[in-house]
Amino acid sequence: MDLWTVQLGRVPYAEALALQERLRAARQADAIPDTVLILEHPPVYTRGKRSDPAELPLGEAWYRDRGIEIVDVDRGGKVTYHGPGQLVAYPIARVTDVLGFVSRLEEAMVAALGQEGVTARGRARDGREFTGTWVGDRKIGSIGLHVSKGVTTHGLSVNVDNDMTPFEWIVPCGLGGVAMTSVAMETDAEGARLPCFRKRMGHELARALGARQRLVTPARLARELAGLTVG
Repeated sequence: MDLWTVQLGRVPYAEALALQERLRAARQADAIPDTVLILEHPPVYTRGKRSDPAELPLGEAWYRDRGIEIVDVDRGGKVTYHGPGQLVAYPIARVTDVLGFVSRLEEAMVAALGQEGVTARGRARDGREFTGTWVGDRKIGSIGLHVSKGVTTHGLSVNVDNDMTPFEWIVPCGLGGVAMTSVAMETDAEGARLPCFRKRMGHELARALGARQRLVTPARLARELAGLTVG
């Protein structure tokens, strides 16, 4: 089984969401194999289906004045933040066991973090509010999925060398009092770590999903989608 892995760089949230929807339709039709988009976003808060207004306590206008977009999405989970320096991965994959798939995502995140010298653990089995990866009692990675006709969209994020301040302005993942952390904070590393971590994450996702990684350029992905008729 192949896993197409596409490194996209920095992509506006709405553009990435539209691409996921096109890929989901293609995967549902078995026109493409499982595919993962690896990227980062400009500053954005996304609110999942279980979000509460209290998770954005300063008011939407306050956040937008600081250049942070707010988007409501159909994934599970609550409010989270995406921004430059944070790794985001969107697997568009056919699944039959959603909880098992989440556990495999956690496994891949833990393995990639371990290669950066960060000892993390997954906590999906502790309840859905704890889904993601943790370093002690500090959260370093989040997972939120949507499944339609057996195919996933949305995915995971890992804090690598991003600015952590925007997390302090919300109730991240609906967990009051939980500290957020990053690879840079846990290792006292200087300089950009994201380029290497992107490669680690792509490799570990393929391994955890039992797939053979196939690196696909954005240009090739666009050509493949342009040649499809999916209805």
